[in-house]
Amino acid sequence: MANRAPNKRGVETRRRLLAAGITEFHARGFAATGVDVIAKSAEVAKGSFYNFFDSKDAFAAEAVDVYFERHRAKLMTFLGNGELSPLSRLKAYFEERVAFFTSNGFQRGCMMGNLSAETTDEIEIIRTHLAANFQAWTRLFAETIREAQAIGEIRATADADVLANFLLNSWEGALLRMKTERSAKPLQEAINVIFGSVLVP
Repeated sequence: MANRAPNKRGVETRRRLLAAGITEFHARGFAATGVDVIAKSAEVAKGSFYNFFDSKDAFAAEAVDVYFERHRAKLMTFLGNGELSPLSRLKAYFEERVAFFTSNGFQRGCMMGNLSAETTDEIEIIRTHLAANFQAWTRLFAETIREAQAIGEIRATADADVLANFLLNSWEGALLRMKTERSAKPLQEAINVIFGSVLVP
């Protein structure tokens, strides 16, 4: 069993490895990213990796958790903004994401989506962590949708959980098309349909 960072130095080394792993998985993908690459990026001896993680698969699963926690903070800057209506908060989040991906040349997309396409048929531990984090992401959308329904911004007869799943599924698919086409068009089309036809009174 790997050592789970018993001291302050170990905690920092572990944090650096996870941060490096997220960067490398996002840029290269899972298969093309070896433990040696992660250790070098984190400026940690390769042999130290297994002091903290049982395997590359277990490491990637934990990296998914850290990645989503970072993104949760981004989400909440928008979804927690009490100065905007619930529907406006959702739209502001997606519009910021379009601006972000445009500034990055439409590369990389969502690391969770990328790993889903690459690993979930074969690596169960990564699949389960991805599924749990996608579910958490959907719940945040659903909570905001319910707020919007309560004030009449979105029709109250629609199932908020179904709408939230559709929202995230549509967005993740649009990100894959964005990467392939190197264009914001799939993202903008998704936003137009979501906010023009789906999330309506």
